[in-house]
Amino acid sequence: MPRQTRYVLGKVDYVHPNYAYILPEHDDMEDIWVRQEDLLLALHNDLVEVMIIKAKKNGKRPVGKVVRIIERRRASWVGRIVQDGQEAFVITTSRRMHHNIFVRPENLQGAKKDDKVIVVLNNEPSTYKKLEGKVKQVLGEAGTHEVEMQAIMAEFNLPTSFPCEVLVMASTIPPAIPARELTRRRDFTDVSTFTIDPADAQDFDDALSFQALPNGHYEVGIHIADVSFYVQEGSLIDQEAFERNTSVYLVDRTIPMLPERLSNDLCSLKPHESRLTFSAVFELDSTGKIYQEWFGETIIHSDKRFTYEEAQEAITRQQGVFYQELTVLNQLAKQLRTERLKKGAINFEMPEVRFQLDEYNKPLSIIPKLSQDTHKLIEEFMLLANRRVAKYVHRMRQDKSLPTFVYRTHDKPDLEKLEDLARFVKQFGYVIKTNPTSIASSLNTLTENILGKPEARIIQSLAIRIMPKALYTTASKPHFGLAFQQYTHFTSPIRRYPDLMVHRLLKRYLQSEFKFEHKIYEQKCQYASERERMAAEIERASIKYKQVELIQALHGEVMRGVISSIVAWGIYVELVDSLCEGMVRLADMTEDYYVLDEKKFRVIGQRTKRIYQLGDQVYVKIKSCDLNKRIIDLSFVSYNNTKCYAAN
Repeated sequence: MPRQTRYVLGKVDYVHPNYAYILPEHDDMEDIWVRQEDLLLALHNDLVEVMIIKAKKNGKRPVGKVVRIIERRRASWVGRIVQDGQEAFVITTSRRMHHNIFVRPENLQGAKKDDKVIVVLNNEPSTYKKLEGKVKQVLGEAGTHEVEMQAIMAEFNLPTSFPCEVLVMASTIPPAIPARELTRRRDFTDVSTFTIDPADAQDFDDALSFQALPNGHYEVGIHIADVSFYVQEGSLIDQEAFERNTSVYLVDRTIPMLPERLSNDLCSLKPHESRLTFSAVFELDSTGKIYQEWFGETIIHSDKRFTYEEAQEAITRQQGVFYQELTVLNQLAKQLRTERLKKGAINFEMPEVRFQLDEYNKPLSIIPKLSQDTHKLIEEFMLLANRRVAKYVHRMRQDKSLPTFVYRTHDKPDLEKLEDLARFVKQFGYVIKTNPTSIASSLNTLTENILGKPEARIIQSLAIRIMPKALYTTASKPHFGLAFQQYTHFTSPIRRYPDLMVHRLLKRYLQSEFKFEHKIYEQKCQYASERERMAAEIERASIKYKQVELIQALHGEVMRGVISSIVAWGIYVELVDSLCEGMVRLADMTEDYYVLDEKKFRVIGQRTKRIYQLGDQVYVKIKSCDLNKRIIDLSFVSYNNTKCYAAN
């Protein structure tokens, strides 16, 4: 009797031009490998029906063939118009789109060669067996700064402006603080208070107050903009804020969660202006031990707006306004940090980058952002407020049930991935203990030991990659990376919607009004986690574009690099001087056939046994740059310059 043909529903994961994986809807099923020619023009994330044509065998995935596209998950794409004779095509910016989109002349909407456009796919593939679409919007000439930033926003469906009705509602909010709020809130207007932010910050959502107490202790207030006072739950402004869920930061601009009237004015903790805040106030001794804590609505009057650099200079030089307060706060922050690390917090610090741009927004150089004591000072007090708020709510059990709350959680790393990391770092002489009670302390010891070493950035980057993503959830679970039993986000309601939810819930609970709506809030948490991931992708795309723009001027030059990642089709190399990342494609390494050894983070030449491994220092030539796809292609200059091992 012939075996019955098996059909599976799943989502397309289009990882490579020549093939894709179908991720079955049922988690217990193996991913299905499908050749490009058997995809039926299904695209990344599409929901499809796939027929199994070869069962799993010898550890290899089952092989399938797409028989039906059930749902196109994405209708529009962003890309550049190219001409091929009389025909026009759109080459999309997405790395997961491996087809060009054919556009008929009557559907070009005036778009010309090299214009950046938004194109909408036709419902059905054309009879010529290629994707066909219609230009929806012409963004402008590809390669110009403003057009490219607009293209990145369009690629991720990021709004470029607020709806008129939202702006009108924001404009009608009275600027004056109501008299009732002046009398019912705890008054901090006479307490020394200041903000510390980046030099280019426009929205100041946190401030610190400080005063020495008669008993020798210190009172530190962590004051957060009271956005929930101005943004009423369910209002048009609130609905728009929830939809956006987070502010997004590109290299040259911020796409805010709230209208500027709120984010940069009414809610921003500007110096020399009274502002409504929601505060966490602590009494601490010089060791950072907490004696008292208080949470509630307040009013402050910031005395000074510091940049991080200004605050650091006051501490270093021991002079200037509030230098004594800053010095004590810095000492307290160091105590809090030391205690946190003792309890198992992981001390990862990956340098961020910023660009020096000319007057036309062309990148001149890449400058690593330096983390100074003042950055850590603010970080520690924000962590303190977030942790203690979460702990405070967690203790509010009602009839053995926890009230609904928004927690920030982080799981332990996958043991198998951790063991892979341990094997990798062992080659450099380092040891990672993989038993659950020693993971954090072992990773911190590793961080200390690699400080200043050539392999430091790669090892830290790999360690971060094996970590699960932090999530928003109503489940009161620990945050592994910070070593907190409970943790939340309370400190940035101007730019993060979960913080606004936390403020609203905490205000209710301080009045003994408890909510038990876990399912509704869990859905909101899942959406917030998705939006956070998307914001990170947008920011990376913006940075990557500027990196490629900078590197393309160096075509043909030889540069030092470090192998930063290895996949089945190529070797990623991070350039040492600029922190830009490009790829050497295995298909271009024609002197041998290289096979990925995933467990050991390396590829091995089948004839020569030559090895390229994560962390190897190499010399590469800039082969080509694709600004449209934000890709840098590299080639190895000389194998003699490459650190190689004999395969074993």
